[in-house]
Amino acid sequence: MNKKIITELFKEVFRTRTVEEEIAKRYKDGHMRCPTHLSIGQEAVPAALSLIMRKNDFAVSSHRAHAHYLAKGGSLKRMIAEIYGKETGCSKGKGGSMHLIDLASNFMGSTAIVGNTIPIGVGLGLSSIIKNKKQFSFIFFGDGAVEEGVFYESVNFAIVKKLPVIFICENNFYSVYSPLEVRQPKKRKIHKMVSGLGIRSFYNESDDPYVLYKFLEKKIDFNNFNSGPYFFEFKNYRWREHCGPNYDNDIGYRKKNEFEYWIKKDPLIKIKRRLNFLSKKKIEFLEKKIKKEITDAFSYAESSKFPNPKEAYKGVYAK
Repeated sequence: MNKKIITELFKEVFRTRTVEEEIAKRYKDGHMRCPTHLSIGQEAVPAALSLIMRKNDFAVSSHRAHAHYLAKGGSLKRMIAEIYGKETGCSKGKGGSMHLIDLASNFMGSTAIVGNTIPIGVGLGLSSIIKNKKQFSFIFFGDGAVEEGVFYESVNFAIVKKLPVIFICENNFYSVYSPLEVRQPKKRKIHKMVSGLGIRSFYNESDDPYVLYKFLEKKIDFNNFNSGPYFFEFKNYRWREHCGPNYDNDIGYRKKNEFEYWIKKDPLIKIKRRLNFLSKKKIEFLEKKIKKEITDAFSYAESSKFPNPKEAYKGVYAK
């Protein structure tokens, strides 16, 4: 096993987990005035992809985007500032948690509308072909997005045009409070259904970031830019409520034993177990360094100014 890769994966999972736990902890203070969709428990896929995606590749996401934004190299300070609605935010305080963008890392945006960024990501893939830039476009979305018509239109277009697009479906079983069985046929396997459209389709249900990294490294051929799109389905599970900082198991839409089963599959525990080549002191040093980075990011957000009201309509476009 590659010790450097394992260390980087641990740092990415720990960083994302700690950031979102801090968001949940501070949310009650009332300074974050936007809805937040946390991905605590779902860190394995974005962590693996943080070492797969190249800086010049594109990425887009949906409402649960913090982990994807950070995995692509988005600025932590600017993300927290954005959630605080400050002018130093990555969307200048206008977008909040669900509307993140960082052009410096080619994270091209996240939006609240289910499936909304899928055609945007396909368009970015098309731009790579037109400009011959050899940039792949990574599109993150959940299981609910495959119920939108635009998903099929986008996949079809990407296949026909042989676009360098990588569709990443994080199947966490729920669309808000609705489980898969009330939204899709019971025997459906999303990756198998999508493969019928004529796209290379792969599936993995591991929660081990290292296993997922090796899987993706093997499946994606970055040297074959014109070979067409990929589709990946991964199973994971959000621990907290659909929207907000709390746990919501008390409202009855998911069972206690289901929740406990997924808690035991914690990706942070799995990647930390692989750090047996590091001393306890070294691991604590890494954790302390990451925690300081996060504390600094919140201090940056809290000390930043709110946007001037005159800026409200600048950089906002509708057609």
